[in-house]
Amino acid sequence: MFLRCATRTLDLSEPIVMGVLNVTPDSFSDAGQFLDPERAIEHGLRMVEAGAGFIDVGGESTRPGAAMVPEEEELRRVVPVIEALVRRVDVPISVDTSKPRVMRAAVEAGAELINDIYALRLPGALEAARDSGAAVCLMHMQGEPRTMQIEPRYDDVVAEVRDFLNDRVAVCLEAGLQLDRLVVDPVIGFGKRLQHNLALLAALPTLGAHGVPVLVGVSRKSMFKDLLGRPVDERLPGALAVATASVLAGARIVRTHDVRETLDAVKVAAALKRSGYRMATNGDFSVA
Repeated sequence: MFLRCATRTLDLSEPIVMGVLNVTPDSFSDAGQFLDPERAIEHGLRMVEAGAGFIDVGGESTRPGAAMVPEEEELRRVVPVIEALVRRVDVPISVDTSKPRVMRAAVEAGAELINDIYALRLPGALEAARDSGAAVCLMHMQGEPRTMQIEPRYDDVVAEVRDFLNDRVAVCLEAGLQLDRLVVDPVIGFGKRLQHNLALLAALPTLGAHGVPVLVGVSRKSMFKDLLGRPVDERLPGALAVATASVLAGARIVRTHDVRETLDAVKVAAALKRSGYRMATNGDFSVA
């Protein structure tokens, strides 16, 4: 399986780890820690050194209840960091944004993947992404960040998320985006309760719309507060368990704040999978 980015084609036959770099004052897990560009760049370099195969730069928090960031401010936050990282590392940089102008500016600065929580539904986003040459991650969210965790409801969360992702892939293909530029992400925790998150993780092998790669990100998310009663800084073991299960279920990209530890889990899971350890359709694990 391959993913065609702006200047390179990535081989996803082995899963890779995407490091999260929030250049924001209000992200849920590292609020303000990397708002300073120099600190953000240094953190990005450390994640690459730890083995990240992608660095995902975001200038607008999408945590539940987050307010929108003006376009100019988002540009001011992300573009210098992307430009600096592109000059200093040999892994692709992605940009976490929904705004067409930010997409274009980020790709001009060297970003090679666009992570869009609105899945290119905002006016002009589809055209901006198509024309950029970058890969695109189509993400699922019920509602929008300010309201998504207020009473999220589904009749069948797996079917609804799968249908949404299939539909967005089809829209992209019709608009001229090639299949090998697309990734899908069910987005654990965005407009979803614990039972919805668990159902989506159990159904992960069915969520790769049109056979495109699946990205999973659960790093430090509130599902571990619900499951384990853990605060943000004690959720890594739970996230590693989900990362392992996700790779065994077919995920190709694992998005995380904790690159070194997650990469170890991903490597072990990938080795098990190569050895014939697989998840049966009923959710049980077995050896082929």
